Amino acid sequence: MMKSGYRGNHLSDESAVANMIEYLMITGVIMVLLIVMLLLINTNIMEDPANRLVYVAFTDIGNGVSTRIVDVYSIAPVTGSVVTKFDIPDEIVGKDYFVEIGPGANLADQEVVVSRGYVESHIALAGIGASKAVAGNTTGRGVNVIRYESGGF
Repeated sequence: MMKSGYRGNHLSDESAVANMIEYLMITGVIMVLLIVMLLLINTNIMEDPANRLVYVAFTDIGNGVSTRIVDVYSIAPVTGSVVTKFDIPDEIVGKDYFVEIGPGANLADQEVVVSRGYVESHIALAGIGASKAVAGNTTGRGVNVIRYESGGF
């Protein structure tokens, strides 16, 4: 005997709500993972290589400054003065930096420190710190000057 009316395979109201909650929970978990990934990508994929590039550039700049200071030392007269001007890059990766010449690990040694934030490079001043005291600082902006006076400053 045949019954009247359509009696197809209908989902109950509880099943529909359970499916919606399942989709919302999965979407929420995926969104949290996506946000965590975005935060990690910025640090690991973008900042770390930029910091490595900055460190290498700082080392090159420090070696150049050290070489120029040693050159001035090698031609320094017994009496008189020497002034030389040189240029280093204004910015590294779009930001300023500082160059400082000061004491090294040993009191007899001196070093050139090129830094910005927590990235810094230390370069030895080729051993002239024991015979001549060298001090000073600069930035990458403008033309930089190395000045030697036989009588001191």
